[in-house]
Amino acid sequence: MAFSSYSPLQHSERRLLLVLAGIQFTHILDFMIMMPLGPQLIRTLHISTHEFGLLLSSYTFTAAASGLLAAMYVDRFDRRKLVLTLYMLFMVATLACGLAPGYLSLLLARAAAGAFGGILGALIQTVIADLIPFERRGNAMGKVMAAFAVSTVAGVPLGLLLAEHLPQLGWRAPFFFIVVLALPIWLGCRAVLPAMTAHLDRPYEGHILRRIFDIAREPAHMQAFAFVALLMLTSFSVIPYIALYYTANLGVSEAQITLIYLVGGAATLFSSNWIGRLSDRHGKLRTFYWVAIAAFVPILVTTHLVPVPFWFVLLNATVFFVLVSGRMIPGMAMATSVAPPPVRGTFMSLGGSVQMGASGLASLIGGLIIGKNAAGEVVNYNLVGYLAIVFGLASLWMASRLRLPAPPESAIAAADPAQVSK
Repeated sequence: MAFSSYSPLQHSERRLLLVLAGIQFTHILDFMIMMPLGPQLIRTLHISTHEFGLLLSSYTFTAAASGLLAAMYVDRFDRRKLVLTLYMLFMVATLACGLAPGYLSLLLARAAAGAFGGILGALIQTVIADLIPFERRGNAMGKVMAAFAVSTVAGVPLGLLLAEHLPQLGWRAPFFFIVVLALPIWLGCRAVLPAMTAHLDRPYEGHILRRIFDIAREPAHMQAFAFVALLMLTSFSVIPYIALYYTANLGVSEAQITLIYLVGGAATLFSSNWIGRLSDRHGKLRTFYWVAIAAFVPILVTTHLVPVPFWFVLLNATVFFVLVSGRMIPGMAMATSVAPPPVRGTFMSLGGSVQMGASGLASLIGGLIIGKNAAGEVVNYNLVGYLAIVFGLASLWMASRLRLPAPPESAIAAADPAQVSK
């Protein structure tokens, strides 16, 4: 039986999380900011919609592949040096996006940015798991997930704003903005992130690919990978088609879509911290159950909506963003705790590839199920909602099987028995 009691973050931990959240914000923003640039890129670079789609997917594909590649070396170096090096390379790749003279060079730069950004996502979670005690890890994960939420919803309007108000730069402006924003974050990370070499004490024997295979096939690790995949399948079978369904079936305008994402992001910014603290106080598993089960309601409502007043659409979408993203906070706090520190970097790199792969698979499944009728309306979205609930129920079952760390004896002695949970 695992214990979880709430303990506020220390000052040094808050400074550390601030720079880690900054890294998370910029590399997710770098991915999201491409989406509204389609018309400008198609017009300026004389490319097709298919070629623009390849620009978007190249980031995801290389992020998944780089996670597998990183598993070969991530536990063999000081994590501080890896974070600083990879973030610098990410900035260089993003700068290359802004300087790209044509389509092919932009495609290669996007692939490079995805490769370094994908590794950074897993590495940030590894650093949190290594430096933040389990009893405070939910709060810490909530703060970093808040940056994820803000970057996700801010990317679309921010990309349009920069491209439209800096016509001399056009589509290049968002990439230069990210580089300017990332540089002080890199300096802050260099100042506050300590050397992390304790995991290097473990001797490495045998071929590196054999060790990666051994880590991947560990039953507890495989359960965690399955759990993470189910989290992604639940979310991303529904999320990519929300805007399409709202505009085609509910008559929601593009301006209202922007408002939905802005309001949902603002709400998630506050709720992420609250859910993180809640998971530390009442237990990661218990909080995950509460939030994940509650998320079934807006998932079903979203996939079954008929034309209703906009205030109801906005309210449901906000609840959807809060709960669907909120379940990731205790969920990832549990998943990152499964692997011991000596192999956690490799484990999280593999887990990052699972996340990206499952997200892409979920979008593909959703796209195969839905269609359009003669009137241009989206059909079978309700079936996607039912499938998401099946994935969500499976994640509840898998969560109960995760192997979580035992609490320190001092924490158990001080615990309120009513707050002891798995």
